[in-house]
Amino acid sequence: MKNSFGQNVQITLFGESHGPYIGAVLDGLTPGLEVDKAFIASQLTLRRPAGSISTARVEADEFSIVSGVFNGRTTGTPLCILISNTAQHSSDYEQAPRIARPGHADYAAQCKYHGFEDYRGGGHFSGRITAAIVAAGAVVIPALRRKGIAIGTHIAALADIEDRAFGNYAEDIEGLNGSAFAVLDKAAGELMRKAAESVAEKGDSVGGVLETAVTGMPAGAGEPWFDTIEGVLSHALYSIPAIKGVQFGAGFDLVNGLGSEFNDPIRNEDGRIVTLTNNNGGVNGGITNGMPILFRCAVKPTPSIYAEQKSIDLKTMENADLQIKGRHDPAIIHRARVVVDSMTALVLYDVLCGRFGTDWFS
Repeated sequence: MKNSFGQNVQITLFGESHGPYIGAVLDGLTPGLEVDKAFIASQLTLRRPAGSISTARVEADEFSIVSGVFNGRTTGTPLCILISNTAQHSSDYEQAPRIARPGHADYAAQCKYHGFEDYRGGGHFSGRITAAIVAAGAVVIPALRRKGIAIGTHIAALADIEDRAFGNYAEDIEGLNGSAFAVLDKAAGELMRKAAESVAEKGDSVGGVLETAVTGMPAGAGEPWFDTIEGVLSHALYSIPAIKGVQFGAGFDLVNGLGSEFNDPIRNEDGRIVTLTNNNGGVNGGITNGMPILFRCAVKPTPSIYAEQKSIDLKTMENADLQIKGRHDPAIIHRARVVVDSMTALVLYDVLCGRFGTDWFS
């Protein structure tokens, strides 16, 4: 029953949706990293619900760092972040029969934990836990930036509406970071919002596609087989609730194409080795090639919808119908993108520590 990830720098998640706290422990961090609490707070704000396409449960996300930081810098010992839960409505779950919510982990969790799990709000499986990922990611993102590594994610598609592709990576990533609804084409973003609002009015939900770009990663990071860059990133990304697919570079878009179309021609431009296209998403043989890492994540529609659904009673295992009540997100994709950024940062920090040693970030 493992809740930790990472080889050189490890993150451990803990807490439940309706418990007093959630949080994360980061172990193996470089000593001396500056910890910017204002930046952590701003990143948490990007994950927070806002508007009619988000849940009405709005947590303040007040956090405290209870170990691993002294005089504003990491000590190198385990850093523990606690985030308070203050807006939970446990009665929404405690007074109702235990009917499994379709699309959620309710039944699978009972099979694993034999009914002893805290099921309120999804417990440890809740998207609420992603706040701890965001807080932890905000510790290492500035360290990556100081090495010239930038990460940005936009909503590439929602309800059949598509955003434009990345163009000028530096400008696009800068424009996305800090945006509450991260799109590259503002007009497309407005259409996406309206589509999500229309779905919300019907008591249903919508998913979409997130696209992430990472610039500044040095060539030569990653391992050739079981710890490829694609492998470790996918491993971490699939741990984010609602992520059901990951594609690097052109991925499935060119499976019916030819090698001449998919291959990325290589050139030397003023002493810098580049590829003229980036169909492989910045990775060859599981190792970074110096081009931008580019990948997409499929985000499923939020499983909590207000329509009546067929299910089972978890106590009797008999068929039952369920109509969910409480507060739920008709769309989570706009909140999930900062989680993807944060998880990506944690993975790349870990990989780079393995390549160059933790003191590379000193």
